[in-house]
Amino acid sequence: MRPSKFRKKPVVIEAIQWTGDALSATEAITFVLDGDGTARYHDDANPFFIAIDTLEGTMHALAGDWIIKGVAGESYPCKPAIFEATYERADWR
Repeated sequence: MRPSKFRKKPVVIEAIQWTGDALSATEAITFVLDGDGTARYHDDANPFFIAIDTLEGTMHALAGDWIIKGVAGESYPCKPAIFEATYERADWR
């Protein structure tokens, strides 16, 4: 069987960027909880991180990472470079 090429379907997602401070962590965690997800802020580690329970297990969001709400309502972190290469703003508030 030969490989085929595929294009990602255009999908609009919701995302929030965690800046690394406690206030931003509260906003990011609330974003995850509002989607029925689970997330916890860890300020006892170096670096600080937000632990997000995903479909693949617990993942860590570090300062600057985006937290995405996927097409099935799941939440997961995404590194800034991957986010910028994959997504563009759909609303211009």
